[in-house]
Amino acid sequence: MVVNLYTPQAIWGRELRHYRKKAGLTQGQLSEKIHFSESLISGVETGQLPASPEFAQICDEVLNTDGALHRLLDWRKGQIFPSWFGEWREKEREATALRTYEPLVFPGLLQTRAYARVLLRGNEVAVEARLGRQDILTRQDPRPPSFRCVIDEEMLYRPIGGPEVMREQLERLVSMTDERLSVQVIPNGMHSGLMGGFAIATLETGRDILYAETAVRGITTNDPEDVAVALERFDAIRSEALPINMSIDLIQKAVAEKWT
Repeated sequence: MVVNLYTPQAIWGRELRHYRKKAGLTQGQLSEKIHFSESLISGVETGQLPASPEFAQICDEVLNTDGALHRLLDWRKGQIFPSWFGEWREKEREATALRTYEPLVFPGLLQTRAYARVLLRGNEVAVEARLGRQDILTRQDPRPPSFRCVIDEEMLYRPIGGPEVMREQLERLVSMTDERLSVQVIPNGMHSGLMGGFAIATLETGRDILYAETAVRGITTNDPEDVAVALERFDAIRSEALPINMSIDLIQKAVAEKWT
């Protein structure tokens, strides 16, 4: 995974490395003293993993930093997006084309305010930030990216916030569909998308960037092998999905039968 060396998370990791080396400890020796794994310490120092407040506090105690590391975590208080999402957000904004598959909830770029508010548990700052991402779909310059989205049929019936919220969300999917934005539904059952959601951004240079979701965070990578697998999987998922017009009919049917 390529890490931006100048994110607050990466800078924090370098500070930890500075204090560890100043104390004359290897990563393994620090691991023994703080009872956190050596692999975690390595990930934090390289900016690949975030440090928890508990981790920072015990490092302060062992390394005699007078609380410096814990205080340096204050950068998170002003952070709207999770640190691991920041890189993907920038690629999303640079993209000329986006492809995404979502099996659980509707993509953030297509969510209504009410739907996003439920998912984000009423955090209005986070809601505004998510809705702000949607500006790329209506911008004038540069041209909005094309957006190809495939969703799992089960999402049409999963109650997020109740009938009114769901009805508004599904109606929005229908209203947004045009020549540059398509939504296709993949029927319930065994299909190529059961491994989890992901998105692919194609940049102006033609390079593809992958964003893959995990249970605890998202991962942004341009690793050629990972990207190639994701592209192949998206094509497979889309080939198994209903055509756009049939997908729209199914969405409208869900509105009429379930959410009206």
